[in-house]
Amino acid sequence: MNENETKRQLILDTCLMAGKIMTESGSEVYRVEDTMDRIAENAGQKQSVSYVTATGLFMGFRSSNYTQIENVTERSINLEKVATVNNLSRKFAEKEITLEELNYRLKNINQEAPTYSVPLQIVAAGLVSCTLMYIFGGTWSDFVATFVIGMIGFCVSYFTKHLLNIKFLDDFLAAFTIGLCAYLAVSFQLAVNIDNIIIGAVMPLVPGVAITNSFRDILAGHLLSGTARATEAVFVAGSIGIGIAIVFKLFM
Repeated sequence: MNENETKRQLILDTCLMAGKIMTESGSEVYRVEDTMDRIAENAGQKQSVSYVTATGLFMGFRSSNYTQIENVTERSINLEKVATVNNLSRKFAEKEITLEELNYRLKNINQEAPTYSVPLQIVAAGLVSCTLMYIFGGTWSDFVATFVIGMIGFCVSYFTKHLLNIKFLDDFLAAFTIGLCAYLAVSFQLAVNIDNIIIGAVMPLVPGVAITNSFRDILAGHLLSGTARATEAVFVAGSIGIGIAIVFKLFM
């Protein structure tokens, strides 16, 4: 492999790596394609062609006879990683870092954009639950119960996802646990309104960003990716609804 082919392969690998990180972290398709094309252009390949879906990325150069593909198997919401990739892309465009350094820093994206600790995420889920419960018309008498139940629901979702790795099961079990805990809290007179508790506690599970991005993709003309993300969001919402409905069916 000569020097030009080696550089071309490095450009492809870097672009696809950046696109995969952004797609897995919940970025919109048009933003992913724009970032990949900009990296390629700033690396000297102005005739790049990229095509991004929710489950895979395709990229090639008009001067080349082949296209490279990258699978996308994980999808989550981590806007910190999206912002980090965009920032690294801008630094590369301004010649502050080289292509090799960009590739290296993308490989170590977890050091560039470290995630929050699990205990902090759990507490944040509780705070989101109780504050949104109050905003949606709840009362202070349900505040502490919603805070605790929101944390329990997030714990169930987080550990189910990491231990079993079965899509939608984590949301179903978390919603079922939230409904059951809300019923027990009201039954033991630790809270007043089961509806307000459930509404607040399920908020950390609701795929709001995925729904928003799906509509943005559709409006931008990326019908396939937008529809795929919307379908996934509907299944998540359905899993949450079924978990709560089973509790109401069994105990109410």
